Amino acid sequence: MDLSRRTLLTGTAVAAAGPALARDDAPPAVLVSTWDFGAPANAAGHAVRLAGGSALDMVEAGARVAEADETNASVGLGGFPDREGHVTLDAVIMNGRGDMGAVCALEDIVHAVSVARRVMEATPHVILVGEGARAFALEQGFDTTPLLTPESEAAWRRWLETSNYAPRANSENTDWPGGASDHDTIGILGIDAQGRMAGACTTSGMAFKMRGRVGDSPIPGAGLSVDDEVGAATGTGVGEDILRVSGAHAVVEAMRAGLDPGAACRRVIERLARLRGDKIADHQVALLALDRQGRAGGFALRPGFTYAVTDAAGQTRLVRAESLFS
Repeated sequence: MDLSRRTLLTGTAVAAAGPALARDDAPPAVLVSTWDFGAPANAAGHAVRLAGGSALDMVEAGARVAEADETNASVGLGGFPDREGHVTLDAVIMNGRGDMGAVCALEDIVHAVSVARRVMEATPHVILVGEGARAFALEQGFDTTPLLTPESEAAWRRWLETSNYAPRANSENTDWPGGASDHDTIGILGIDAQGRMAGACTTSGMAFKMRGRVGDSPIPGAGLSVDDEVGAATGTGVGEDILRVSGAHAVVEAMRAGLDPGAACRRVIERLARLRGDKIADHQVALLALDRQGRAGGFALRPGFTYAVTDAAGQTRLVRAESLFS
């Protein structure tokens, strides 16, 4: 069975303008993004599309929504800090023609995705990190903002009482898998009215990580890959695992070889499972893809991953992805 079709047939529409449809009947997507909070991100990106914005403008606008949401403890403002209490942000943005920019371990700047875009457009480099990234952002006129909110600081201080540092699948879940509190990175992929593609990925990283840790999210080819000839992909979950298989790039290359987005995501998840075996027994990894025809699909290592799909009319459905393991 076509795995993308199966995902949409059997996936649960958890908050949608209508029921999930079979892929052959669903309108082409113009925006997809990870997790349930992808819906408001997609809405912002779609508004930019209607105003004539480019795919790059669309995904940046969507990512900025998540970055500014203080209730989102894993992206931007209000993100959980590292072990030493510092909130550090990672982000990447790219178009489908090889232009890209990224920042790692950025402090005191809410919109890391916009700094990443400025790296792409105003420097000869792809990635700036740490103090260099912060200095560049200030030179470019970005305002500084304390990123550690009282809520995130309180969570960090509770963590200090146990200091039990162990990544767990869907570790932020407090209601049901895929719910508003079950999330991490936002990855967003878009197609503009001219058929050009772009993507962005932004995160505050793994909660209570070692200082200086960087996962897959800001790394081109790992957390994000975009190719106008084929499509785009992004990842979420334990970044170290996605890095090991160059997750997003592997998905795009699987689509280039002829697989649809859902099947391409599944192939890479299966490869990761074979590679790592019991070493990822408690991890969550999920991949999401959008091809140039507007077909969307996702697949996860374990249950709980949802993604938002928005068509050209602005209708959005949330899909709960299938997973390799129950």
